[in-house]
Amino acid sequence: MQHQQQFDEILDSLGNNSAEFFMAARLYHAKKVSFSKAASLANLSFDAFLHRLEEYFSRGFLIDDESVLDDIRS
Repeated sequence: MQHQQQFDEILDSLGNNSAEFFMAARLYHAKKVSFSKAASLANLSFDAFLHRLEEYFSRGFLIDDESVLDDIRS
């Protein structure tokens, strides 16, 4: 994935795989992928992805959408 170099300083300060995490989190929040899929895309465990969502977005699961049903089924 290519991004502008200006992001490097910010992303580096946010930890390992931060670009992947924020991309996966955005896809999850946009209801394009399930929680499990987003965690996988971010190269994080289920619990680690939840923790980072809570840390950076003050919330973890989005209960009001179809992606929760996808997680339950998988």
